Order: sequence, then C-alpha cells, then structure tokens
Amino acid sequence: MEIPFSKYESSREAHSYVSDALDGEEINQVEELENEFASYVGAEYALATSHGTSALHLAMLALDLKRGDKVVCSVNAHPSVPEVVRHFDAEPVFIDIYEDNYNINLDKLENYLEDNKSKKLKAVIVTHIAGTTVDLERVYSMGKIYNVKIVEDACDALGATYKGQKIGSTGADIVCFNFSPHLRKNICNGGMLVTNDDEIIERARLLANHAIVRDEDALEYIYDVVDIGNDYSLSQLNAAYIRAQIEEQDNNIARQQEIARIYSEKLDGVDHITIPDMSNDEHPFSLYIIKIDKNRDSFAVELRDEGITAGLHYIPLHLLTYYKSKYSLRVNDFPVALRSYQQVLSLPIYANMSDEDVQNVIETVKKIAKTRV
Repeated sequence: MEIPFSKYESSREAHSYVSDALDGEEINQVEELENEFASYVGAEYALATSHGTSALHLAMLALDLKRGDKVVCSVNAHPSVPEVVRHFDAEPVFIDIYEDNYNINLDKLENYLEDNKSKKLKAVIVTHIAGTTVDLERVYSMGKIYNVKIVEDACDALGATYKGQKIGSTGADIVCFNFSPHLRKNICNGGMLVTNDDEIIERARLLANHAIVRDEDALEYIYDVVDIGNDYSLSQLNAAYIRAQIEEQDNNIARQQEIARIYSEKLDGVDHITIPDMSNDEHPFSLYIIKIDKNRDSFAVELRDEGITAGLHYIPLHLLTYYKSKYSLRVNDFPVALRSYQQVLSLPIYANMSDEDVQNVIETVKKIAKTRV
C-alpha cells in the first residue's frame, strides 16, 4: 500500500470556486481570498502572493531591507528564509534551536540581540516548525526592546493558535503563509502576507505590482513607476482553490491532531523511537516529527521500501554548501540542530489519511524499529 507524505483532495467548494473562475463569473477571487483570510486569522490586512517565498521576499521589501543589514533566523528553517535575505545582499544570522520542538532558542536569540545592538540589525524571522510556536509574547517584547521587526514564517501554521489566538493576529509586524509548503505540495501555489501595520501594507501593495501607480482620473493605460518592485500576484484560479482550503482548515487541524494522538499512543515506548511532546493542546501537527536514535536514513529507506514516504524538517542551514562556505560555518557551530538533524523524521500526516493508512504507518514503524540493534 502506497502512503505518500502528503495528499490533497479537492472539495466540492473548491470545484465550485474554480468553476466560477473558469466561467468568467464577475468575482474577484483574489480579493475574496484576501478578505476571507484576514477575517479567518483576525488580521487587519492580508495580501495574496504567488507563493510563500514571494510573501517572505515581499516582507523584506516592505521592511526596506538593504545591503549589509542583518536578519536573524533559526538555523532549522527552509532555505527560502535566508535566501530572501541574501537577495538584498543582506546577511542572515543563524541561531540554534530547542531540543524538544525544533524552534529557535529564545535564550540564544536574546543573547545575540543583547550582544549585537546595531542599526544594521533589521528583523527576526521566527519559523513555526510543524505549526507549534515559541513564547511569542517574549519574542514581541524583544522586538520592542532591541528595535527589530518580528516576521513570522507560518508556512506550517495556517489555522494554528497561540493562547487561543490564530497565528497572524498575535502581534508580529508581518506574518507569511505558504499554501504549498516544503514536501507538502498542494495542487496550486500561493502565499499570504499578513500585517496590522498601515505603512507596511501600503508599501507591500505598491511593490507587489512593480511599484506601478495610476491616476484614477486618467486613462487606465497611463501609469507611473515610483520604486523598484516585482510581480508577486496570485492567479484567480489559485485563489479560488485556496479559498476552499481556508474553509476546511480548522477541520483539517482537528483530524491531524486526532492522527497525532493515535500515533503517539501506539508508538510511545517503542524502542529507538521518540515521539513528539503531546502536552501542548494547541499543536496543530502540520508535521508529526519523531526521532530515530539509530540510522535515521536507513530507517527512511526501509519505510520507502514499504511504500511509506517520510520527510525531513530540516537540514540545518549551516550544513548547506552556500551558507557553510559564505559564512565559514563549522559543523558543530549549532550542536542542538545538528543532533536533531541526525535523528528527526516526519511521518505522513494529513486530514484525508484513512484510519487504515494511519495503522499501516504505525505497524510498519514498529516492524522496522524491531530490526534496529
């Protein structure tokens, strides 16, 4: 039986919205999505983009990132995070992670901010691994104390909450979402930039369409360009499909949490397997990350041979050739991330997994674990 790492099944609502777009109905699907998304997460403004990476890049543009500026991020993040920083010839600064949830270590972050006060230090990008968060109130407090902007990379945190509030409404300067995140590819791409800041959204909207401005009283083909922008626009078809995804997300999270509970109940105590912390009721389990104490890669190969695809979140950024050589980073510079990387494995988890699929994964993991020495 083949069990992919992720699988998307379109709903009746998705078909309906896509049909409206294909039929040329006078519905601006992008505008509808932005309004519905802002309402869903509880934010003032939402700006749709062509992809999650576009949202992150646009966030850096909106913050007026310049050459030589510094942006702090977790060493355990998707390459898109430091990548958007480097496109401005700015410098990403990596921070090690917590052992238990693989998110940025706030003590180490605070130490860095305290020791490196500078006007060049522009922002902190906080990635929510598997959709679970760090102490965000502490992060926002650091932002104010050290005068840096807080940007959240919420590619795994669509619909996730922090102290009862949806991610996107908890106090960051900018939050970026990705509707087709790493290894969990949707059938369409899309991203969203969310903010409550009037100046940030005004600049983001300007730069999202080549910084083109038009005089409302002039002919529509008369325009001017007032800055250096880009084209980050989301298509009507993608927006139509994503609208249905938003409607289903809370139910999807409930199912993911149910699957995570089953996994943890059945895998708890299995030799060589460490299950994730189940004490956080708000964990959406966008990913279900276990640790394999011996030969993680061979474990993944055996899973694949049984028809089950696993994932890895992530290869620490300091091990990647570009960043390792660019910043002369050593393998042991981030010991927690390195140790986690050698053991972590993400099991399939998605709302339309059947109970039979879940049971199949559990039995296969147990079977392979028995062969470890």
